[in-house]
Amino acid sequence: MILYILRRLVSIAITFIIVSVLIFLMMHAIPGGPFDGNDMPLSAAVRAKLMARLGLDQPLHVQYFKYMWGVLQFDFGVPYQSPGETVIQLLSRAWIPSLILGGLGVLIGAPLGILLGMAAALRRNTWIDYLASALATLGLTVPVFVISMLLILVFAVWLHWLPASGWGEPQRWILPIIAYAAIPLATYARYTRSAMLDTLNKPFVTVLRAKGLSERRIIFQHVLRNSAIPMVTVFLPMFIGTATGSIFVEAMFRVPGLGSYFVSSIKGRDYPLEMALVLMVTMMFCIAYLISDIAYAWLNPRIRVGGRQ
Repeated sequence: MILYILRRLVSIAITFIIVSVLIFLMMHAIPGGPFDGNDMPLSAAVRAKLMARLGLDQPLHVQYFKYMWGVLQFDFGVPYQSPGETVIQLLSRAWIPSLILGGLGVLIGAPLGILLGMAAALRRNTWIDYLASALATLGLTVPVFVISMLLILVFAVWLHWLPASGWGEPQRWILPIIAYAAIPLATYARYTRSAMLDTLNKPFVTVLRAKGLSERRIIFQHVLRNSAIPMVTVFLPMFIGTATGSIFVEAMFRVPGLGSYFVSSIKGRDYPLEMALVLMVTMMFCIAYLISDIAYAWLNPRIRVGGRQ
């Protein structure tokens, strides 16, 4: 296990370097710069002075190594769109709405999806199974911005029950949380149904029934535990992906979270902020998958990790 973790950490470091190089080159390959555009007319002398002050007039490899040296010291620079604070300060402030709304969306959607998938598996080929499958399919195929628009149309425009957008009061969180919960609910419903149907067909379930164990005990103590492995591997990456902000959800509900800064950093050529966002999400996903694999092996000791049982 230790050798496996060490190898994974080395692969994470390599992935981090490759992603940083690709994102850095892609950012600078986009035409324009942070001081171009009609909304910020600058003279050539002022523009050249700003470029020199920020080091943007240096060769790309020099800019890259300077930035990555700062990253190793947890210094991600200063965002161009908010020069009064550092990138870390901006992200720590912007992460709060994304973490609250996205985290609650996953924590609400995942248990509901598990219950829906269990009901579908235990009542196979009934109206419950068909309804659960239909809801899961809709949740995975309908784009999240369409779901957001429907929520705004029904609950804000037609019924006037909830505000359409904004951030602050708890009642403004309800619609974004529902939008965030749609994908976890649909994903877990499909995973749970498939895993439980596969486990219910295993020979050990027949043996347990022959021994006289109650159906409730078989389901909750044996079937559900053996079906939990795919659900564990999905949870952390899904939580990270949702908690780091959805561009569409935050745009539709005007939430000042990380998703909105993904858009503004690309649009404004805010290189330090864009690099920090991508590198942060990359590292979080890598660590989430590592933790998921370790939990995978812990739940099922028969799985080989690091070349050993």
